[in-house]
Amino acid sequence: MKMQLAEIAKALDTTIEGNSDPVISSIAFDSRKLNENSLFVPLKGERDGHDFINSAIANGAVATLWEKGHPNKPGNFPLIEVDDTLAAMQELAKYYLNKVNPAVVGITGSNGKTTTKDMVAAVLSKRFNVHKTQANFNNEIGVPMTILEMKPTTEILVLEMGMDRAGQLHHLSSLVKPDVCVITMIGEAHIEFFGSRDKIADAKMEITDFLKEDGEFIYNGDEPLLRQRAEKITQVKSTFGFSDQDTIHALEFKSYMHHASFVTNSSEQKFSIPMIGKHNVSNAMAAICVGHHFGESDDEIAASLSDFTPTANRMQWRKGDVGEDIMDDIYNSNPTAAKAVLTSFGQVEVPEGGRRIAVLGDMLELGAASAELHASLADKLDPLVINEVYLYGPEMKNLEEAIKGKYVPDTLHYYPQDKMERMIDDLKNDIHSNDIVMLKASHGMHLDKVLERLL
Repeated sequence: MKMQLAEIAKALDTTIEGNSDPVISSIAFDSRKLNENSLFVPLKGERDGHDFINSAIANGAVATLWEKGHPNKPGNFPLIEVDDTLAAMQELAKYYLNKVNPAVVGITGSNGKTTTKDMVAAVLSKRFNVHKTQANFNNEIGVPMTILEMKPTTEILVLEMGMDRAGQLHHLSSLVKPDVCVITMIGEAHIEFFGSRDKIADAKMEITDFLKEDGEFIYNGDEPLLRQRAEKITQVKSTFGFSDQDTIHALEFKSYMHHASFVTNSSEQKFSIPMIGKHNVSNAMAAICVGHHFGESDDEIAASLSDFTPTANRMQWRKGDVGEDIMDDIYNSNPTAAKAVLTSFGQVEVPEGGRRIAVLGDMLELGAASAELHASLADKLDPLVINEVYLYGPEMKNLEEAIKGKYVPDTLHYYPQDKMERMIDDLKNDIHSNDIVMLKASHGMHLDKVLERLL
Protein backbone atom coordinates (compact mmCIF):
# COMPACT_ATOMS: atom_id res chain seq x y z
CA MET A 1 0.00 0.00 0.00
CA LYS A 2 1.01 3.63 -0.36
CA MET A 3 -1.10 6.39 1.19
CA GLN A 4 -0.33 9.84 2.47
CA LEU A 5 -1.11 10.23 6.15
CA ALA A 6 -3.65 12.93 5.31
CA GLU A 7 -5.61 10.41 3.20
CA ILE A 8 -5.61 7.94 6.09
CA ALA A 9 -6.96 10.57 8.47
CA LYS A 10 -9.67 11.49 5.97
CA ALA A 11 -10.61 7.81 5.54
CA LEU A 12 -11.00 7.57 9.32
CA ASP A 13 -12.94 10.86 9.49
CA THR A 14 -10.50 12.42 11.92
CA THR A 15 -7.53 14.78 11.99
CA ILE A 16 -3.77 14.58 12.43
CA GLU A 17 -1.70 15.99 15.24
CA GLY A 18 1.60 16.98 13.72
CA ASN A 19 3.00 16.63 10.23
CA SER A 20 0.48 15.29 7.68
CA ASP A 21 3.04 14.81 4.88
CA PRO A 22 4.47 11.32 5.62
CA VAL A 23 3.65 8.69 3.01
CA ILE A 24 2.75 5.36 4.60
CA SER A 25 3.96 2.26 2.81
CA SER A 26 3.10 -0.37 5.45
CA ILE A 27 1.18 -0.88 8.66
CA ALA A 28 2.09 -2.99 11.69
CA PHE A 29 0.77 -3.58 15.20
CA ASP A 30 3.95 -5.29 16.42
CA SER A 31 6.59 -2.66 17.16
CA ARG A 32 9.31 -5.19 16.35
CA LYS A 33 8.03 -5.79 12.81
CA LEU A 34 7.87 -2.28 11.47
CA ASN A 35 9.46 -1.24 8.21
CA GLU A 36 10.60 2.21 7.15
CA ASN A 37 7.64 4.58 6.58
CA SER A 38 5.26 2.45 8.65
CA LEU A 39 2.11 3.42 10.49
CA PHE A 40 2.05 1.88 13.97
CA VAL A 41 -1.30 0.57 15.25
CA PRO A 42 -1.10 0.05 19.03
CA LEU A 43 -3.64 -2.63 19.97
CA LYS A 44 -4.81 -3.57 23.42
CA GLY A 45 -4.48 -7.24 24.33
CA GLU A 46 -2.47 -9.04 26.95
CA ARG A 47 -0.13 -6.06 26.58
CA ASP A 48 -1.07 -2.51 25.65
CA GLY A 49 0.54 -1.59 22.33
CA HIS A 50 0.63 2.07 23.34
CA ASP A 51 3.40 1.15 25.79
CA PHE A 52 5.68 0.29 22.84
CA ILE A 53 5.47 3.56 20.92
CA ASN A 54 9.14 4.39 21.53
CA SER A 55 10.17 1.00 20.15
CA ALA A 56 7.91 1.57 17.14
CA ILE A 57 9.51 4.95 16.42
CA ALA A 58 13.00 3.44 16.77
CA ASN A 59 12.07 0.68 14.30
CA GLY A 60 10.85 2.97 11.52
CA ALA A 61 7.34 4.17 12.33
CA VAL A 62 6.64 7.64 10.92
CA ALA A 63 3.16 8.00 12.45
CA THR A 64 0.81 6.21 14.82
CA LEU A 65 -2.85 5.71 15.57
CA TRP A 66 -3.69 6.60 19.18
CA GLU A 67 -6.66 5.87 21.38
CA LYS A 68 -8.40 9.07 22.49
CA GLY A 69 -7.65 9.87 26.11
CA HIS A 70 -4.78 7.40 26.37
CA PRO A 71 -1.91 8.95 28.34
CA ASN A 72 1.72 9.41 27.38
CA LYS A 73 1.24 10.68 23.86
CA PRO A 74 4.55 10.84 22.00
CA GLY A 75 5.71 14.42 21.58
CA ASN A 76 6.51 15.95 18.19
CA PHE A 77 5.37 12.84 16.32
CA PRO A 78 2.52 12.53 13.77
CA LEU A 79 -0.50 11.02 15.49
CA ILE A 80 -4.10 10.18 14.51
CA GLU A 81 -6.47 9.94 17.46
CA VAL A 82 -9.33 7.41 17.18
CA ASP A 83 -11.91 5.97 19.54
CA ASP A 84 -10.66 2.40 19.08
CA THR A 85 -7.41 1.49 17.30
CA LEU A 86 -8.59 -1.97 16.15
CA ALA A 87 -11.86 -0.60 14.79
CA ALA A 88 -9.91 2.15 13.04
CA MET A 89 -7.55 -0.38 11.44
CA GLN A 90 -10.58 -2.35 10.22
CA GLU A 91 -12.17 0.81 8.84
CA LEU A 92 -8.94 1.71 7.05
CA ALA A 93 -8.80 -1.81 5.61
CA LYS A 94 -12.35 -1.40 4.29
CA TYR A 95 -11.38 1.91 2.68
CA TYR A 96 -8.26 0.45 1.07
CA LEU A 97 -10.17 -2.63 -0.13
CA ASN A 98 -12.68 -0.37 -1.89
CA LYS A 99 -9.85 1.68 -3.35
CA VAL A 100 -7.99 -1.30 -4.85
CA ASN A 101 -11.29 -3.08 -5.62
CA PRO A 102 -10.12 -6.68 -6.15
CA ALA A 103 -12.50 -9.61 -6.33
CA VAL A 104 -12.61 -11.25 -2.88
CA VAL A 105 -12.66 -14.99 -2.17
CA GLY A 106 -13.49 -15.75 1.47
CA ILE A 107 -12.69 -19.23 2.77
CA THR A 108 -13.75 -20.80 6.07
CA GLY A 109 -14.39 -24.26 7.52
CA SER A 110 -13.57 -26.38 10.54
CA ASN A 111 -10.69 -28.01 8.66
CA GLY A 112 -8.83 -27.40 5.45
CA LYS A 113 -9.27 -23.64 5.12
CA THR A 114 -5.52 -22.87 5.08
CA THR A 115 -4.76 -25.59 2.55
CA THR A 116 -7.74 -24.59 0.42
CA LYS A 117 -6.62 -20.95 0.57
CA ASP A 118 -3.16 -21.98 -0.68
CA MET A 119 -4.70 -24.09 -3.46
CA VAL A 120 -7.10 -21.36 -4.57
CA ALA A 121 -4.31 -18.76 -4.65
CA ALA A 122 -2.14 -21.11 -6.72
CA VAL A 123 -4.96 -21.79 -9.18
CA LEU A 124 -5.74 -18.10 -9.68
CA SER A 125 -2.15 -16.82 -9.73
CA LYS A 126 -1.47 -18.13 -13.23
CA ARG A 127 -3.78 -15.53 -14.76
CA PHE A 128 -4.36 -12.89 -12.07
CA ASN A 129 -2.43 -10.77 -9.59
CA VAL A 130 -3.37 -12.53 -6.35
CA HIS A 131 -2.78 -11.63 -2.72
CA LYS A 132 -3.56 -14.21 -0.03
CA THR A 133 -3.65 -14.57 3.74
CA GLN A 134 -0.23 -15.45 5.10
CA ALA A 135 -0.06 -18.48 7.44
CA ASN A 136 -3.49 -18.48 9.11
CA PHE A 137 -3.78 -14.76 9.82
CA ASN A 138 -7.55 -15.05 9.75
CA ASN A 139 -9.24 -13.16 12.61
CA GLU A 140 -10.36 -9.58 13.34
CA ILE A 141 -6.73 -8.49 13.29
CA GLY A 142 -5.39 -10.80 10.59
CA VAL A 143 -8.03 -10.12 7.95
CA PRO A 144 -7.62 -6.31 7.92
CA MET A 145 -3.84 -6.68 8.06
CA THR A 146 -3.96 -8.99 5.03
CA ILE A 147 -6.02 -6.40 3.17
CA LEU A 148 -3.66 -3.56 4.08
CA GLU A 149 -0.64 -5.58 2.94
CA MET A 150 -1.92 -6.19 -0.59
CA LYS A 151 -0.41 -4.36 -3.54
CA PRO A 152 -2.47 -1.75 -5.42
CA THR A 153 -2.31 -4.03 -8.49
CA THR A 154 -4.08 -6.92 -6.74
CA GLU A 155 -6.90 -8.36 -8.86
CA ILE A 156 -8.07 -11.15 -6.55
CA LEU A 157 -7.77 -11.22 -2.76
CA VAL A 158 -7.94 -14.73 -1.23
CA LEU A 159 -8.83 -14.52 2.45
CA GLU A 160 -8.85 -17.24 5.05
CA MET A 161 -11.54 -16.36 7.59
CA GLY A 162 -11.63 -18.09 10.96
CA MET A 163 -13.98 -17.96 13.91
CA ASP A 164 -14.31 -19.20 17.46
CA ARG A 165 -17.62 -17.56 18.40
CA ALA A 166 -20.94 -16.62 16.87
CA GLY A 167 -20.99 -13.27 15.11
CA GLN A 168 -17.31 -13.25 14.21
CA LEU A 169 -17.73 -14.27 10.57
CA HIS A 170 -20.71 -11.92 10.23
CA HIS A 171 -18.41 -9.07 11.17
CA LEU A 172 -15.58 -10.20 8.86
CA SER A 173 -18.03 -10.73 6.00
CA SER A 174 -19.33 -7.17 6.47
CA LEU A 175 -15.74 -5.95 6.28
CA VAL A 176 -14.76 -7.71 3.04
CA LYS A 177 -18.09 -8.28 1.20
CA PRO A 178 -16.88 -11.41 -0.65
CA ASP A 179 -17.53 -12.20 -4.30
CA VAL A 180 -17.05 -15.92 -3.60
CA CYS A 181 -17.60 -17.73 -0.29
CA VAL A 182 -16.17 -21.20 0.35
CA ILE A 183 -16.94 -23.51 3.29
CA THR A 184 -14.68 -26.55 3.34
CA MET A 185 -16.49 -28.65 5.96
CA ILE A 186 -18.11 -28.69 9.40
CA GLY A 187 -16.28 -30.48 12.21
CA GLU A 188 -15.92 -30.26 15.96
CA ALA A 189 -13.36 -27.44 16.15
CA HIS A 190 -14.40 -24.99 18.93
CA ILE A 191 -17.34 -27.20 19.94
CA GLU A 192 -16.52 -26.23 23.52
CA PHE A 193 -17.86 -22.75 22.74
CA PHE A 194 -20.76 -23.76 20.47
CA GLY A 195 -22.13 -26.94 22.02
CA SER A 196 -23.11 -28.69 18.77
CA ARG A 197 -22.14 -29.09 15.13
CA ASP A 198 -25.45 -27.45 14.17
CA LYS A 199 -24.42 -24.25 15.92
CA ILE A 200 -20.95 -24.46 14.34
CA ALA A 201 -22.63 -24.72 10.92
CA ASP A 202 -24.79 -21.67 11.71
CA ALA A 203 -21.68 -19.69 12.64
CA LYS A 204 -19.79 -20.80 9.51
CA MET A 205 -22.71 -19.76 7.30
CA GLU A 206 -22.24 -16.17 8.52
CA ILE A 207 -19.52 -15.86 5.88
CA THR A 208 -22.35 -15.57 3.33
CA ASP A 209 -24.11 -12.73 5.17
CA PHE A 210 -22.54 -10.08 2.92
CA LEU A 211 -21.91 -12.22 -0.18
CA LYS A 212 -22.42 -9.96 -3.19
CA GLU A 213 -25.66 -10.37 -5.12
CA ASP A 214 -23.80 -11.61 -8.21
CA GLY A 215 -21.45 -13.77 -6.11
CA GLU A 216 -21.19 -17.53 -5.68
CA PHE A 217 -21.41 -19.80 -2.64
CA ILE A 218 -19.18 -22.90 -2.93
CA TYR A 219 -19.52 -25.52 -0.22
CA ASN A 220 -18.99 -29.15 0.73
CA GLY A 221 -22.08 -30.86 -0.65
CA ASP A 222 -21.45 -34.04 1.31
CA GLU A 223 -22.30 -32.19 4.55
CA PRO A 224 -26.08 -32.27 5.21
CA LEU A 225 -25.79 -29.36 7.65
CA LEU A 226 -24.51 -27.16 4.83
CA ARG A 227 -26.96 -28.41 2.22
CA GLN A 228 -29.87 -27.55 4.54
CA ARG A 229 -28.57 -24.07 5.27
CA ALA A 230 -27.61 -23.36 1.66
CA GLU A 231 -31.29 -23.44 0.66
CA LYS A 232 -31.72 -19.88 1.96
CA ILE A 233 -28.90 -18.55 -0.27
CA THR A 234 -30.23 -16.86 -3.40
CA GLN A 235 -26.86 -16.40 -5.13
CA VAL A 236 -25.30 -18.97 -7.45
CA LYS A 237 -24.29 -22.15 -5.60
CA SER A 238 -21.81 -24.92 -6.40
CA THR A 239 -20.87 -27.98 -4.39
CA PHE A 240 -17.85 -30.25 -4.23
CA GLY A 241 -17.39 -33.69 -2.73
CA PHE A 242 -17.56 -37.39 -3.49
CA SER A 243 -21.27 -37.76 -4.18
CA ASP A 244 -22.76 -37.82 -7.69
CA GLN A 245 -25.05 -34.96 -6.69
CA ASP A 246 -22.11 -32.60 -6.15
CA THR A 247 -21.34 -30.05 -8.88
CA ILE A 248 -17.71 -31.19 -8.90
CA HIS A 249 -17.10 -34.70 -7.60
CA ALA A 250 -14.21 -37.14 -7.71
CA LEU A 251 -14.60 -40.22 -9.89
CA GLU A 252 -11.25 -41.77 -9.09
CA PHE A 253 -8.93 -41.17 -6.17
CA LYS A 254 -5.53 -42.63 -5.35
CA SER A 255 -3.19 -41.64 -2.52
CA TYR A 256 0.55 -42.24 -2.55
CA MET A 257 3.26 -41.29 -0.09
CA HIS A 258 3.87 -37.78 -1.36
CA HIS A 259 0.87 -37.04 -3.54
CA ALA A 260 -2.71 -37.90 -4.40
CA SER A 261 -4.33 -38.09 -7.82
CA PHE A 262 -7.94 -37.94 -8.97
CA VAL A 263 -10.25 -37.12 -11.85
CA THR A 264 -13.59 -35.35 -11.66
CA ASN A 265 -16.86 -35.36 -13.54
CA SER A 266 -16.05 -32.00 -15.16
CA SER A 267 -13.58 -33.35 -17.72
CA GLU A 268 -11.12 -36.15 -18.41
CA GLN A 269 -8.31 -34.08 -16.92
CA LYS A 270 -6.23 -35.91 -14.30
CA PHE A 271 -5.37 -33.86 -11.22
CA SER A 272 -2.44 -34.43 -8.87
CA ILE A 273 -1.70 -32.61 -5.61
CA PRO A 274 1.52 -32.75 -3.54
CA MET A 275 -0.42 -33.86 -0.45
CA ILE A 276 -2.12 -37.09 0.54
CA GLY A 277 -5.59 -37.92 1.76
CA LYS A 278 -9.19 -37.82 0.67
CA HIS A 279 -9.77 -34.62 2.68
CA ASN A 280 -7.08 -32.81 0.67
CA VAL A 281 -8.68 -34.00 -2.56
CA SER A 282 -11.88 -32.42 -1.23
CA ASN A 283 -9.97 -29.16 -0.65
CA ALA A 284 -8.61 -29.34 -4.19
CA MET A 285 -12.11 -29.75 -5.61
CA ALA A 286 -13.13 -26.58 -3.76
CA ALA A 287 -10.24 -24.82 -5.51
CA ILE A 288 -11.41 -26.24 -8.86
CA CYS A 289 -14.85 -24.71 -8.27
CA VAL A 290 -13.26 -21.33 -7.52
CA GLY A 291 -11.10 -21.64 -10.63
CA HIS A 292 -14.20 -22.32 -12.74
CA HIS A 293 -15.87 -19.22 -11.27
CA PHE A 294 -13.02 -17.09 -12.62
CA GLY A 295 -12.96 -18.80 -16.02
CA GLU A 296 -10.03 -21.18 -15.50
CA SER A 297 -9.95 -24.40 -17.52
CA ASP A 298 -9.32 -27.79 -15.94
CA ASP A 299 -5.92 -28.14 -17.60
CA GLU A 300 -4.85 -24.74 -16.24
CA ILE A 301 -6.12 -25.67 -12.79
CA ALA A 302 -4.40 -29.06 -12.87
CA ALA A 303 -1.06 -27.45 -13.74
CA SER A 304 -1.40 -25.05 -10.80
CA LEU A 305 -2.44 -27.70 -8.26
CA SER A 306 0.35 -30.09 -9.21
CA ASP A 307 3.09 -27.96 -7.68
CA PHE A 308 1.43 -25.57 -5.24
CA THR A 309 3.23 -24.94 -1.93
CA PRO A 310 1.17 -25.63 1.21
CA THR A 311 1.59 -23.63 4.40
CA ALA A 312 4.07 -25.25 6.80
CA ASN A 313 3.08 -28.06 9.18
CA ARG A 314 0.16 -29.30 7.09
CA MET A 315 0.83 -32.94 6.25
CA GLN A 316 4.36 -32.19 5.10
CA TRP A 317 6.86 -35.01 4.83
CA ARG A 318 10.20 -34.50 6.60
CA LYS A 319 13.28 -36.70 6.88
CA GLY A 320 14.17 -37.69 10.44
CA ASP A 321 17.69 -37.93 11.78
CA VAL A 322 17.89 -41.72 11.37
CA GLY A 323 16.35 -41.65 7.90
CA GLU A 324 12.70 -42.18 8.86
CA ASP A 325 9.93 -40.34 7.02
CA ILE A 326 7.89 -38.02 9.26
CA MET A 327 4.44 -36.68 8.38
CA ASP A 328 4.39 -33.24 10.00
CA ASP A 329 0.79 -32.18 10.71
CA ILE A 330 1.35 -30.41 14.00
CA TYR A 331 -0.27 -27.04 13.40
CA ASN A 332 -3.66 -27.99 14.83
CA SER A 333 -6.02 -30.87 15.44
CA ASN A 334 -9.63 -31.79 16.06
CA PRO A 335 -11.44 -35.14 15.82
CA THR A 336 -12.50 -34.78 12.18
CA ALA A 337 -9.03 -33.76 11.05
CA ALA A 338 -7.27 -36.40 13.17
CA LYS A 339 -9.46 -39.18 11.78
CA ALA A 340 -8.83 -38.02 8.22
CA VAL A 341 -5.07 -37.91 8.75
CA LEU A 342 -5.01 -41.32 10.46
CA THR A 343 -6.91 -42.78 7.52
CA SER A 344 -4.50 -41.23 5.01
CA PHE A 345 -1.45 -42.26 7.03
CA GLY A 346 -2.73 -45.82 7.16
CA GLN A 347 -2.80 -45.91 3.37
CA VAL A 348 0.83 -44.84 2.91
CA GLU A 349 3.08 -47.67 1.80
CA VAL A 350 5.75 -48.57 4.35
CA PRO A 351 9.30 -49.56 3.35
CA GLU A 352 10.05 -53.24 3.81
CA GLY A 353 10.49 -54.07 7.49
CA GLY A 354 9.21 -50.67 8.61
CA ARG A 355 6.29 -49.66 10.81
CA ARG A 356 3.68 -46.93 10.91
CA ILE A 357 4.04 -45.00 14.17
CA ALA A 358 1.42 -42.42 15.20
CA VAL A 359 2.20 -39.69 17.75
CA LEU A 360 -1.03 -38.05 18.90
CA GLY A 361 -1.37 -35.13 21.32
CA ASP A 362 -4.46 -33.63 22.91
CA MET A 363 -7.12 -31.92 20.81
CA LEU A 364 -8.10 -28.72 22.60
CA GLU A 365 -11.34 -26.73 22.94
CA LEU A 366 -13.66 -29.77 22.87
CA GLY A 367 -15.40 -28.93 26.15
CA ALA A 368 -17.63 -31.48 27.86
CA ALA A 369 -17.41 -33.82 24.87
CA SER A 370 -13.61 -33.99 25.02
CA ALA A 371 -13.27 -37.44 26.64
CA GLU A 372 -15.73 -39.02 24.21
CA LEU A 373 -14.23 -37.33 21.16
CA HIS A 374 -10.68 -38.35 22.07
CA ALA A 375 -11.81 -41.94 22.60
CA SER A 376 -13.58 -41.87 19.21
CA LEU A 377 -10.21 -41.91 17.42
CA ALA A 378 -10.05 -45.60 18.39
CA ASP A 379 -12.11 -46.38 15.29
CA LYS A 380 -9.17 -45.28 13.11
CA LEU A 381 -6.47 -47.21 15.01
CA ASP A 382 -5.76 -50.79 14.01
CA PRO A 383 -2.45 -52.38 15.10
CA LEU A 384 -2.24 -54.18 11.75
CA VAL A 385 -2.30 -50.80 9.98
CA ILE A 386 -0.84 -48.31 12.45
CA ASN A 387 1.56 -50.52 14.32
CA GLU A 388 2.61 -48.35 17.21
CA VAL A 389 0.94 -45.44 19.02
CA TYR A 390 2.38 -42.71 21.25
CA LEU A 391 -0.22 -40.65 23.14
CA TYR A 392 0.57 -37.35 24.86
CA GLY A 393 -1.51 -35.19 27.19
CA PRO A 394 -4.29 -35.66 29.77
CA GLU A 395 -7.13 -35.98 27.24
CA MET A 396 -5.30 -38.68 25.27
CA LYS A 397 -5.63 -40.88 28.36
CA ASN A 398 -9.19 -41.47 27.15
CA LEU A 399 -7.91 -42.83 23.86
CA GLU A 400 -5.39 -45.03 25.64
CA GLU A 401 -8.23 -46.63 27.62
CA ALA A 402 -10.23 -47.14 24.42
CA ILE A 403 -7.47 -49.01 22.54
CA LYS A 404 -5.87 -50.99 25.34
CA GLY A 405 -7.72 -54.07 24.16
CA LYS A 406 -6.35 -53.70 20.63
CA TYR A 407 -2.69 -52.91 21.25
CA VAL A 408 -0.21 -54.94 23.27
CA PRO A 409 1.67 -52.92 25.92
CA ASP A 410 4.90 -52.75 23.90
CA THR A 411 3.14 -50.90 21.08
CA LEU A 412 0.99 -48.48 23.10
CA HIS A 413 2.72 -45.66 24.96
CA TYR A 414 1.08 -42.94 27.05
CA TYR A 415 2.74 -39.81 28.51
CA PRO A 416 1.32 -37.09 30.76
CA GLN A 417 1.88 -33.52 29.61
CA ASP A 418 4.92 -33.02 31.86
CA LYS A 419 6.71 -36.02 30.34
CA MET A 420 7.44 -34.74 26.83
CA GLU A 421 11.19 -35.20 27.20
CA ARG A 422 10.73 -38.82 28.19
CA MET A 423 8.45 -39.38 25.20
CA ILE A 424 11.01 -37.82 22.87
CA ASP A 425 13.79 -40.01 24.27
CA ASP A 426 11.63 -43.14 23.93
CA LEU A 427 10.70 -42.21 20.35
CA LYS A 428 14.31 -41.61 19.37
CA ASN A 429 15.31 -44.99 20.81
CA ASP A 430 12.38 -46.72 19.09
CA ILE A 431 12.38 -45.28 15.56
CA HIS A 432 14.31 -47.02 12.77
CA SER A 433 15.25 -45.74 9.33
CA ASN A 434 12.52 -47.65 7.49
CA ASP A 435 9.67 -46.49 9.77
CA ILE A 436 7.16 -43.80 8.90
CA VAL A 437 5.95 -41.50 11.67
CA MET A 438 3.03 -39.07 11.91
CA LEU A 439 2.73 -36.18 14.39
CA LYS A 440 -0.71 -34.67 15.07
CA ALA A 441 -1.98 -32.48 17.93
CA SER A 442 -3.46 -29.11 18.70
CA HIS A 443 -0.93 -26.30 18.42
CA GLY A 444 -1.00 -25.71 22.17
CA MET A 445 0.50 -29.16 22.79
CA HIS A 446 3.78 -28.01 21.19
CA LEU A 447 4.63 -31.12 19.19
CA ASP A 448 6.93 -28.78 17.26
CA LYS A 449 9.45 -29.56 20.03
CA VAL A 450 9.11 -33.26 19.27
CA LEU A 451 9.52 -32.65 15.53
CA GLU A 452 12.61 -30.51 16.11
CA ARG A 453 14.30 -33.28 18.10
CA LEU A 454 13.38 -35.98 15.58
CA LEU A 455 14.84 -33.90 12.76
